[in-house]
Amino acid sequence: MPANNAAADEGGQNTKKEIAQSFGLDPERYDRARPRYPAAMIERIAAGNTTVLDVGIGTGIAARQFRDAGCQVLGVEPDPRMAAVARRHGFEVEESRFEDWDPKGRTFDAVVAGQTWHWVDPVAGTAKAAACLRPGGLMTPDGRMTPDRRMTPGGRMTPGGRLALFWNTVKPAPELAGAFADVYRRAAPSLPFDPWADADPYGAIVEKVSGPLTDPEVWRFGWEHEYERADWLDQVPTAGGHQLLPAVELEALLKGLGQVIGERFTMSYETVVVTTTKW
Repeated sequence: MPANNAAADEGGQNTKKEIAQSFGLDPERYDRARPRYPAAMIERIAAGNTTVLDVGIGTGIAARQFRDAGCQVLGVEPDPRMAAVARRHGFEVEESRFEDWDPKGRTFDAVVAGQTWHWVDPVAGTAKAAACLRPGGLMTPDGRMTPDRRMTPGGRMTPGGRLALFWNTVKPAPELAGAFADVYRRAAPSLPFDPWADADPYGAIVEKVSGPLTDPEVWRFGWEHEYERADWLDQVPTAGGHQLLPAVELEALLKGLGQVIGERFTMSYETVVVTTTKW
């Protein structure tokens, strides 16, 4: 069950580092089973933005969607196992923690992070993102850009690049959420049994987006996906901490969830975007 908050990913008996590294234990499953992002979100972020830096590109799930929208994507990824899959999908990937990554003077129209920003130091990460976003400034009447913000007759202020941090949050119906929680309590007590209970799991991140950027906005996109039982159970182990469960616990968890959902069901999602621009 995909957790809806960073605190849940850090819970249980495993450290944050162990959980972060566990996503690369089965990168092919991660690439195959993880849900995609709503097209409306991709289009809104990509509008007017050609070059995209994907922080924690993983296997390239979001990157492929941005590429399909006409963007050129460069990835930064600390896990070589995940990076290898993204490269097979045709992306250039530089292996590094984002906080340690050297942009080498490069700037981008957009810096994006799908399901990854809670692994990044919020202060250092925001400063690094701001440093490699295309700057804004004054567009003069003759079409020249200048960082001088003093308005001149006929000129207009043009924002710089966009930082967009986004997460898919799971919104099961109340009856299904209760049934899921019961299964987690019995089969995998070391994991949060109701990680989807927080109605606004990433709200605190808004307060940590700082630096030379505009005040952050929050965008929300609601959508649904119909799952066959096998497809839902295929993605469960890709959630934070699940790959570290003892085999007997994971087997019991998957069996219990399979009994709850039946042959097929519809899951509701809300994709939350925390976004800001550079001036």
